[in-house]
Amino acid sequence: MKAAKKVELLAPAGNAEAFYGAIHAGADAIYLGGSRFGARAYAENFSEEELVACIRYAHLFQRKVYLTVNTLVKESEFSGLYEYVLPYYRAGLDGVIVQDMGVFAYLREHFPGMELHGSTQMTITGEYGAAFLKEQGACRVVPARELSLAEIRRIKEVTGLEIECFIHGAMCYCYSGQCLFSSILGGRSGNRGRCAQPCRLAYQAVDEQKKTLTGEQTLLSPKDICALDLIPQMAEAGVYSLKIEGRMKRPEYTAGVVRIYRKYVDQYLQNGAKGYQVAETDRKELLLLFNRDGFSRGYYEQ
Repeated sequence: MKAAKKVELLAPAGNAEAFYGAIHAGADAIYLGGSRFGARAYAENFSEEELVACIRYAHLFQRKVYLTVNTLVKESEFSGLYEYVLPYYRAGLDGVIVQDMGVFAYLREHFPGMELHGSTQMTITGEYGAAFLKEQGACRVVPARELSLAEIRRIKEVTGLEIECFIHGAMCYCYSGQCLFSSILGGRSGNRGRCAQPCRLAYQAVDEQKKTLTGEQTLLSPKDICALDLIPQMAEAGVYSLKIEGRMKRPEYTAGVVRIYRKYVDQYLQNGAKGYQVAETDRKELLLLFNRDGFSRGYYEQ
């Protein structure tokens, strides 16, 4: 039973170099995108040959690979979905992360036994949405990033689903998967893998009389999340998979962040919550690898 497993450290990979870096830094599983249907169209991503090789390589080390098929898919594109997923299914792909319910139903029908994970872009914000996904055949849900640990614990208690939550990386200004900002400004949809990240740009704040309240600042750009201190609380709330964001980031970022989180996941698994402590040098190293004006703990405690 999966419930007996303790914690999975899940790493991103935007290219093969990042994939191998994550494996050898200690990730238990890797999530990545192929040439189509992924929410990071501007990452290097993987050719079919590369991705099959990565699945086989991961399995040599008893690690897992999850494929992102997490965009909204148009009716005219469904004809290509079966041929796209088939070689990875045959290679032993461990699971697929999905946003579109049509894609979800299609994969369930055509690829029996394949693990289906509900993406954070499904905006699962509570037990009813999670229970519905379970009824549809999901074995794992990635709740919206806006949930507290108490809300996540409730989902776990009610549904028994595997829970996957972000522990490090970018935070969206809007509810995950529900933002149209990029589409409106530039015709590039985040729900189609092409977010231009307009929330990261500098803006001026003005009042109703057009009086300028601030100079140009990144008013809509949240700090990145760093939940290194919260690993015990998250595990005890029922979070199984601890997910690092960053398929667009450099391989050295991926390997560096995985290495540090591996250290503290192992510390928790070995010693429990009692005496769990993060060294300041590791905190500083994470800041040096990448940050947006420091870190926050996200919404888990507030």
